Amino acid sequence: MSPVLIPRPSVPARRGPAAAPRLGLLRRAAPALLGYLAVRLLGLAVLAHWAHGRGRGLWPLLATSWDSGWYLQIADRGYDHELGGPGHHDNLAFFPLFPALIKAFAAVTPGSRASVALVLAGVCSLLAALGVFAVGDRLHGRRTGTVLAVLWGAAPAAAVQWMGYTESLFTALAAWALYAVLNRRWAWAAALAVGAGLTRPTGVAVAAAVSVAALQAARTGGRGGRAAALAAAVAAPTGWLGYVAWVGLRLDRWDGYLAVQRTWTNQWDGGLTTLRMLRGLLVLSARPPLFLVAVSAVLVLSAALYVLCVAGRQPLPLLVFGGVLLVVVLGSAGVYFPRARFLMPGFPLLLPVALAVSRARPAAAAVVLGLAALTSAWLGGHMLLVWPGPP
Repeated sequence: MSPVLIPRPSVPARRGPAAAPRLGLLRRAAPALLGYLAVRLLGLAVLAHWAHGRGRGLWPLLATSWDSGWYLQIADRGYDHELGGPGHHDNLAFFPLFPALIKAFAAVTPGSRASVALVLAGVCSLLAALGVFAVGDRLHGRRTGTVLAVLWGAAPAAAVQWMGYTESLFTALAAWALYAVLNRRWAWAAALAVGAGLTRPTGVAVAAAVSVAALQAARTGGRGGRAAALAAAVAAPTGWLGYVAWVGLRLDRWDGYLAVQRTWTNQWDGGLTTLRMLRGLLVLSARPPLFLVAVSAVLVLSAALYVLCVAGRQPLPLLVFGGVLLVVVLGSAGVYFPRARFLMPGFPLLLPVALAVSRARPAAAAVVLGLAALTSAWLGGHMLLVWPGPP
């Protein structure tokens, strides 16, 4: 018997080769999961060898460095009670679901909270890869879903998928929320959007995708379907809004969350800072840092891929999710270096590439995926061991 994470409901005949005889989801996704694991294990092996050569331990690098330490601090001691002064970074900038899960699982397991965070990230990465496959399979068939999951695992900043970071948890929630929307499972979609909104600031993109799709469905559905869709549209943003409101109450000021973001120099300026950084790095600088060049390339390619997604008439929820994610990340006036990581959950942006690769000859597809995996492994090592700042 094949276990199924989310039951596949009866839906109209799907397009393309996805109309093949149905298998249990895990059995159907086996090539995607194996491909994803192969890519990430390659990245882990390269990182381990590189870290050993530099006298660095792999476990602390993955479990306790940079943002991992912030989540562990929240799991240990909770949130700050007041806004810090100049130069102070408040931990209220970090959303609560991941540290809450760390604390809950650490209470019933023998491992340290750092180890629990790593295990959670690893499990969530597999759930995310499965969800990414499910969306690609639902839209374009098994082969495209498999390629899409492997490409997500070979993203430039994919090393953080197996770190004590929130990207894997967030991508899992986003992917399954979009899958639920595509199948009009409104209760699932809303619940997963609430979870995404409690995980990262960009959870607003998941909430927007679910709410817009639900409102569109409510216009055409029957009475029962209309009520379920409207309820989902209202509920989807409550996770994100709830945390932002809670921060305001905790700091006793209406703009509490915005004030916290300002302590991290994160504000929104519509993309002016992004354009200045791109010009400075790609045009004016004689020797820009390699990592920032890679980040810049990801930003430019992501914007170009979104244009292809629109031209390819992707389903509305995927376009809303990708569009809002791009607006939030590209429109920020905050720190520049983590933006490739911030865009990594935007797997629908990879669909045009996944479609092209899945339609190519097997040898050509293997070369493309192999090069993507090797590039990701090398960039992961460079990001964590050469680049002096956070990923």
